[in-house]
Amino acid sequence: MSDSDDISEFGFIVDRISRGEVPIKNIERELICPSCKELFTHPLILPCQHSVCHKCAKELLLSREDANNDVDSEFSNPTTPVSSPRARRLSSASVERLDRLTRTGSAAHPGWKRTIHSQGVTTFPCPSCKRDIDLGERGISGLFRNFTLEAIVERYRQAARAAVAIMCNLCKSPPSEATKSCMDCKASYCNECFKLHHPWGTPKAQHEYGGPTTNFRPKVLMCPEHEMEKVTMYCEVCKRPVCHLCKLGGSHANHKVTSMSSAYKILKEKLSKSIGYLISKEDQVKTQIFQLEHMIDQTERNGEKSRMDATNLMDKLCSILEQRKMKLIKSIEDSRTSKLERLHCQMDEYQGMLENSGLVGYAQEVLKETDQSCFVQTAKQLHTRIRMATESLKTFQPAAEPSFTEFTLDASREEELLKELSFTNVPDAPIIDQKHSWLYDEGIICWQQPGGTPPADHYKLEYRKLDQGGDCVWQTTEDVSGTSTVISNLDTNSSYLFRVKGCKNSTYSDYSKEVTFHTPLAPIFRFLFDANCGYNSDHLILNKQRDSVESVAGFPLLLGAERIMAGSYMSLDFITGDTGITKGKYYWAFRVDASSYLVKVGVVSDAKLQEWFHSPRDINSPRYDHDSGHDSGSEDIALEHSQPFTFVTIGMRKFFIPKSPSTSCTDSCDRYLSMPNQIGICLDYDKGKVSFHDGENMQCLYERRVECSGTMYPAFGLMGGGGVHLEELVITKDLVS
Repeated sequence: MSDSDDISEFGFIVDRISRGEVPIKNIERELICPSCKELFTHPLILPCQHSVCHKCAKELLLSREDANNDVDSEFSNPTTPVSSPRARRLSSASVERLDRLTRTGSAAHPGWKRTIHSQGVTTFPCPSCKRDIDLGERGISGLFRNFTLEAIVERYRQAARAAVAIMCNLCKSPPSEATKSCMDCKASYCNECFKLHHPWGTPKAQHEYGGPTTNFRPKVLMCPEHEMEKVTMYCEVCKRPVCHLCKLGGSHANHKVTSMSSAYKILKEKLSKSIGYLISKEDQVKTQIFQLEHMIDQTERNGEKSRMDATNLMDKLCSILEQRKMKLIKSIEDSRTSKLERLHCQMDEYQGMLENSGLVGYAQEVLKETDQSCFVQTAKQLHTRIRMATESLKTFQPAAEPSFTEFTLDASREEELLKELSFTNVPDAPIIDQKHSWLYDEGIICWQQPGGTPPADHYKLEYRKLDQGGDCVWQTTEDVSGTSTVISNLDTNSSYLFRVKGCKNSTYSDYSKEVTFHTPLAPIFRFLFDANCGYNSDHLILNKQRDSVESVAGFPLLLGAERIMAGSYMSLDFITGDTGITKGKYYWAFRVDASSYLVKVGVVSDAKLQEWFHSPRDINSPRYDHDSGHDSGSEDIALEHSQPFTFVTIGMRKFFIPKSPSTSCTDSCDRYLSMPNQIGICLDYDKGKVSFHDGENMQCLYERRVECSGTMYPAFGLMGGGGVHLEELVITKDLVS
């Protein structure tokens, strides 16, 4: 979109507002002061870019001090009538103290931020963002007045009181309704009076005028730090207008500034684009508003349902407790009655042992019997009873224990359960396992529950592409029962954000911490190690899958060990991929064993391979040391011109950057990096470029041109102990799993 198109679009938006298509009453929430909750009055722009009324800024300075010192009775008197936030005014003494505070900073308070110039209070919290605003040496007088917001508020006031017209200030009685207001003359005119006092060809004809208003702002915005200077520049660091003195020797001397016209154009274009974007998304906003209304309705209904469910459940628990209570109490009552009956019987028996009562009294009467046969008949049974009573007396044992310990309730476990009674436990947020997650041919994302907590019933993985435009929305996978999933169809050379949440008993956890992964720079080049072309089985061990190769000494080397002591050289053993590249751009990754002594990785043309693999090889000859300069040319020479091969050296846990012709011997310490866990190579055949990367974050470690002729193959050279392992394809590993 061109500059003229942007400005035209902005004008179209303004026309919509002026025609009433966007009613000014709809923006009321933007015109309310966050402190007093009323329409702005002489708003000031704070350093955090929020606005606040001039008087509210003064009140904020004083109210915090009054709250700390507790000296202002007007704010603490509960009998003071308050009709609105504005109705709470300061006393004359407070106002005098406030003016003294804002002018000289004399009202010091412990803990307040101070400047080197003043010992007074210089900060107060922004009502919108709650950040502490440092007013500096000049206090409130150092803040800009927001004239644009003030004008919009005035237009809103006029729209609110449309029945009250602004009258011409120059008409004779009765005055006509004003149609224009002159910002230079600070007066309102009807059409006739405006023509009369602003005739063509006079300086007044050049005055700035607009619609009728009672709010006349200054024609020129002056610098608050240098009151006699106009603001002519815009500080890009502080995001505020400044004058030339501020730039020459003031607080903005070292800041980057731009002209006011340039800042005006840039900010206006940005604003027009932003407004245009919002207007173009009006249908989307309405859809989202409908969704929010539906969610509000669902929230109300679901909240009421949850309240009723909780109430019913608690009532049910109370009913169970009541039933259990009645059963336990009945058991205690039955036991008490039984024990009392037995004890009363026993007590009656012992009462009979007393003289002249019960058994003893009866026995005494029997002893009075003189008839021998009758006495014997009665005394035998009586004697048995007396003997039993005597034995009972000697071994006294109560018929029942008064203790009720068997009915002691241990409700500690139930108490703990009741104390912990809560809603369904929300599962802990999962943690994405960055060590086992990566993006290659596809993306595999793994996660785990923190602290050994039990897994959720299922998980949902969400991801989105990091786009500067901010238009990419979160995409959601299907429910995942395990702790990993594969993501397909990701764009190459892109960064993606991933997050996951768990669900247990229909309750979702919070999202995990968002993690960023970068996709490979180009499509993945799939190949395996070639066991036929140049492969030396004496020195290299290739696994069955042909995706891993290790370097060993080999039997011929051991046989020639006595000659090695004479100072002969060892050669690199090369192995290539079984598939080559003839066009396009591709990427592949691999891992090098940390214990590797020397490994060379890169690309080579088929012609160069023929030269290397079909030449005589002698393990003891220095001519075949690829770094000696005796074969096809050393790497140092190869760097001067584009060659049909390129290699970098890896070994001893280091990544060595090839030496350029301009590199001095003192630069050797800058030629190596720590060996990455994963190394990636990207070959652009069409542009003749090859680059080496850290495979985990796609950081470029080294890049250079290469002569792409014929077929280019991935190539690896190993010397001494070491190993290279091709990165396993995600889709292959997923199928195996």
